[in-house]
Amino acid sequence: MSKMKLLVSNDDGVNAEGLMSLADALTEIADIRVVAPDRDHSGASGSLTLSRPLRVSRLRNGYYSVDGTPTDSVHIGLTALFDEDVERVVSGINSHENLGDDVLYSGTVAAAIEGRFLDLPPIAVSLVNRGQFLYATAARVIVDLLSRSAPLELLKRTILNVNVPDIPYEALKGVKVTRLGHRSKGQRPHAISDPRGRERFWIAVAGEGDDAGPGTDFHAVANDYVSVTPIQVDMTLHEAMHGLEEWLKG
Repeated sequence: MSKMKLLVSNDDGVNAEGLMSLADALTEIADIRVVAPDRDHSGASGSLTLSRPLRVSRLRNGYYSVDGTPTDSVHIGLTALFDEDVERVVSGINSHENLGDDVLYSGTVAAAIEGRFLDLPPIAVSLVNRGQFLYATAARVIVDLLSRSAPLELLKRTILNVNVPDIPYEALKGVKVTRLGHRSKGQRPHAISDPRGRERFWIAVAGEGDDAGPGTDFHAVANDYVSVTPIQVDMTLHEAMHGLEEWLKG
């Protein structure tokens, strides 16, 4: 039986420990190709580089490095680098969580979203960092999910956002299917001065979980469960369409 063909990427950069841990673990069950940004692009969301051509370099370990964004990397990986079709994109392991509103900014999630055209749902995986950096736990969780015998039946263009607590694998309490929670307003940016005395702003940390009760991704990981949230690219608020149409008529 042939192995599944996966494209692995991230937003922390091609030399990130989380990416290497994920790629090493997936090699046991899949034929992988690694295409990732040449540097950290955390918070890049789904941006594409359209103002210049991109350089792709093949590294000694076989990984491909792209001088662009996570979305650039997956796009090139899926359309230009390989003769054989890839079946699924797996993005990560991100060095910190991607919970709730984080998915709007996350380069990790954006890299997975670029694989939405494939038959198999892409996966974004993040470590809910508690200072231990146990990427092996998150890697093993993804291997477990991809090794299940029954096929995963999801709507086309569904993405799985997976967050794994930063604890030993044996300490995990299980896996919960969750919805995205929401964060409170982020902290005020830090005002600093450059060497010429000009004011600059350094974006501060995100807000704490505001909508973080049972059923949310925040609640699951806080209680040592793996959170798996199905997300989609269709941002249409279908429930509001009728009311909006009536408002426009009136």
